[in-house]
Amino acid sequence: MTDQELVRLAQETLERAYAPYSGFRVAAVLETSSGAVFTGVNVENASYGLSCCAERSAVFAAVAAGERALEKMAIVSDQRTPVRPCGACLQVLWEFGPDLVLLLAAPGGVVERRRVRDLLPEGFVFPKRPEG
Repeated sequence: MTDQELVRLAQETLERAYAPYSGFRVAAVLETSSGAVFTGVNVENASYGLSCCAERSAVFAAVAAGERALEKMAIVSDQRTPVRPCGACLQVLWEFGPDLVLLLAAPGGVVERRRVRDLLPEGFVFPKRPEG
C-alpha cells in the first residue's frame, strides 16, 4: 500500500477506538513485508492499566496471524498534530525492527515519516547468555 492509502485506512479505523475515559482515540494500521495489513485501535478499561494502545493491538494481531516482518505503520488520532507511540509501544515495535517506518498523521493531512529508532534510539535488547 502507498503511505497515503495506509494513512487513509487508519483514519477510517479511528472510529472503532474505545476511549470512553480519556476521549483520546488512536488507530494504527500495520503493513507487513508479505503485504498483509492489520488494524488496531486503543481499547480503554475502567482499570486504566488494563488498557491497550492501538499500535500494540495491530502488532499483536499480526503476530497472531504468523507475521513477523513488519514494514510500516500509520498512526492517527483526532488530535490537531501527529501523535507518537508511547514508550511501551515503541519497545514492542523495536522488538520487530528498529527500522520500521512510522507514518504519524493528523486530521489536517500532516504526516511525519519516522523510524522506530528515531523515537527510541536505544531500545532494550535481551542480554546474551554467557557461553559455556
